[in-house]
Amino acid sequence: MIGYVTIGTNDIAAARQFYDSLLGMIGASRIMEFGEELGGFTMYGRSMTEPGFVITHPFDGAAATQGNGNMVAVQLDSRALVDAVHARALELGGSCEGPPGLRGEEGDMAFYAAYFRDPEGNKLAAFKYGPAD
Repeated sequence: MIGYVTIGTNDIAAARQFYDSLLGMIGASRIMEFGEELGGFTMYGRSMTEPGFVITHPFDGAAATQGNGNMVAVQLDSRALVDAVHARALELGGSCEGPPGLRGEEGDMAFYAAYFRDPEGNKLAAFKYGPAD
């Protein structure tokens, strides 16, 4: 249903550096990229047939700001990868919004998640459904 999500950035070069490293951990890379004349639009993904993640300067030319209550969540295959993605985000200059851990009870519908913000304040989550690996 979702084709891609977009977050704004004020520094496309720094955002590309952050997301190249962070999303590379989960097998995503730049799959579409335009120059500054088109806002530096950069789409990350595993393929053009899966949902993507986009960073860009805002179309209206105003400064990019993070949305209060907005968040992008990425589903991962293991709790260890949730931990690793969260740690990498912090190493890359992000900030913690909730350390990795189980939210609720263990079991078939367990929800293991970590929350962080990128260096410009956009909130993201990494999560895995299901029992411990």
